[in-house]
Amino acid sequence: MEEKKIVRAEGERKPASSPVKVEGNPKALRIGAVACWVIAIVFEVLCVLIIAGKISMFSQPLTGIIVTLVVDMIFALGGSLLWKKANHIDPASEANKTKFWLWNNLGVIITALAFVPVIIVILCNKNIDKKTKAIGTVVAVIAMAIAGVGSYDFNPVSQEELQETYGNPDLDVYWVATGEKYHTHSDCQHLKSSTQEEIVVGSIGQAEEAGKTELCKTCFKRDQKEKEAVANDALETPAVEE
Repeated sequence: MEEKKIVRAEGERKPASSPVKVEGNPKALRIGAVACWVIAIVFEVLCVLIIAGKISMFSQPLTGIIVTLVVDMIFALGGSLLWKKANHIDPASEANKTKFWLWNNLGVIITALAFVPVIIVILCNKNIDKKTKAIGTVVAVIAMAIAGVGSYDFNPVSQEELQETYGNPDLDVYWVATGEKYHTHSDCQHLKSSTQEEIVVGSIGQAEEAGKTELCKTCFKRDQKEKEAVANDALETPAVEE
C-alpha cells in the first residue's frame, strides 16, 4: 500500500473546545449490560427455586444447580464487560466520588447480588444432601469469583483523565478530509485504508475545526494497552536505591 503524505494543519494549535468523545455507542452498551444482568438474576432465581424443590427442570437437582449457576455467571460477566466498555467510552466524572465509585464497581456489585443469595440458600437449606450442598457451594463460589474478577475495572477512566490526556493542544492527532474521526496514531489501519491521499496532523482543536468529532476507538484501545503496559512495567521494575 502506498504511503500517504502527512501535511501540517493550517492555523494555530488549539486545545479541545468540547469534551473528548470516543467513537462508540455507550447507551446501547449499557442497555445491553442491564439486559444481561436481568437474565443473570432470572437464572439466579431459577437456581434458588431448584434448590428449594419448587421446580424440577432436570432429573437431578445438582445438574440444574450447576447449569443455572454457569448461565448466571456467563450473563453476569457479559453484562459487566459491556458496562466497562461503555465506561471507557463515556466515563463518569471524579467530581462526584460516590457516583464515580459506583459507576466503576457496578459490575462487581451486580455479581455479588447474582451469587451471594444462592450461596446462602444452599448453605441454609436442610433438605438437600451433603454432596449437592458441597458441590453447589463450590461451583457458586468459583462462578462468583470468575465473574467478580472479570467485572472489576483495574484501570478505570474518568472524564477528567480523558480530557487531560486528549485535550492537550500539544498532542498530535491525525485525520483525513472525509469522515468524523481523528486518530492518535498515524499508522492506524483506518487511516491507511482511507482513499484520501493526504493525512493531516494537528491539535485536537484543529481537528474539531475540520469537523472531526470523535476519537477513533481503535486508536483509543491501543492507547489504553500502551498505558497498561507502562503501568505494569513500572510495577515490575524495582526501585533503584541512591
